[in-house]
Amino acid sequence: MIKKITAVHGMHDCLFPDTLLWENIENIIKNTLKNYGYQEIKLPILEKSKLFKKTIGESTDIIEKEMYNLFDKNKDSLTLRPEGTTGFLRSIIENNIFYNNRRFWYNGPMFRYERPQKGRYRQFNQIGIEIIGLKSPYIDAEIIILTNNLWKKLNITNNIFLEINSIGSIIDRQKYITELIFFFKKNLKFLDFSYQQKIYRNPLRILDAKNKNIQKLLNYAPKLKNFLNEKSIDTFRKLCEILNFMNIKFTINNYLVRGLDYYNDIVFEWKTNNLGTSKTICGGGRYDKLINKMSFNRDKNGVGCAIGMERLILLIKNTESIKLDTDFLIDIFLIPMENSYTLKKILIIGELIRKNFPKLRILTSYLFKNLKKQIIQAIKYKSHFVIIIGLKEINNNSIIIKNLYSKKQVTIPENKLILKLEKIFKNI
Repeated sequence: MIKKITAVHGMHDCLFPDTLLWENIENIIKNTLKNYGYQEIKLPILEKSKLFKKTIGESTDIIEKEMYNLFDKNKDSLTLRPEGTTGFLRSIIENNIFYNNRRFWYNGPMFRYERPQKGRYRQFNQIGIEIIGLKSPYIDAEIIILTNNLWKKLNITNNIFLEINSIGSIIDRQKYITELIFFFKKNLKFLDFSYQQKIYRNPLRILDAKNKNIQKLLNYAPKLKNFLNEKSIDTFRKLCEILNFMNIKFTINNYLVRGLDYYNDIVFEWKTNNLGTSKTICGGGRYDKLINKMSFNRDKNGVGCAIGMERLILLIKNTESIKLDTDFLIDIFLIPMENSYTLKKILIIGELIRKNFPKLRILTSYLFKNLKKQIIQAIKYKSHFVIIIGLKEINNNSIIIKNLYSKKQVTIPENKLILKLEKIFKNI
């Protein structure tokens, strides 16, 4: 007996008709990005491992235990990208395109060896949005305004909320981390073993702990906002003013730090309460020093975010905010009877329809069964219309069009087919 081979644990298939919803959501996002002047960039899935180790932070969970690493035939260490920004910046630096087309977006799979759960997979897809070379908080606000408009178009504004914070400069955070470590050491008994391990490696990750006892403890912990420099405070204040001016509701979350070491100053997350523990749909922030860290003498500003497609799709399905018409998955089901003349004729007719109606979904049956069985097959495909051509129709230069929904059919002259279909599908 052959043992069934299943998908890799934590990786999943997206099947039709869910792919229709995915395509619809992607198109809304892509068209909105184009509307704001962003340009697409396509990036490799594989990058050199040292790229991520140098930029994400050695003590992050991603570097320590979540990366998919492999060695090529030259014994070089490569990594399936766990996030998009570092690969994007590698491309910007390598191709020296700092001064052209400063707004970019990309789309594709990322990989992290995490514990799979609802809305969290080991292969997941993100749409990344990045802006290079601009300092003003108006740019941070633009990304938030843009994503806010996306949620409106996707009809999920009532199911999503915005949290923002300022994490200051790297120097600010180092001062804060020193105080935070001292606080946690004094309260070691309130931390379980896993969080005790994070005290020295990455104490900021304790701030977003789900443990209720730790959340209570954090009420007495030092606050990052008390360690911010004046410039960071002023930048954050301006962002809040812009968002208020644009009537975008937000909450300041003093514990929001993001999971990657390269962020500074403004960070934000769009969250939902409709997906259990996997709350974040979109997150990002500033990474002004990251380019300089990756390439000498490149003192450029950067800000970006990533939209998690699986979580976004799951939210839209849960809230039924987009209802696609899936009553008919095939517009026209072409049925030739088993005869060389009818086969040639149906091929010609099929290509003629596709040429005149490129948006229609047209499927040709090659089952060569009796007409009743082929119509049953057309119904299983959720077809709207069938076109039938047999020897009788060829001899009479005619075509039968049957509406499977109304169960009505008409016979028309072959030369009237396109005109008839224009009337049927006038809104397509």
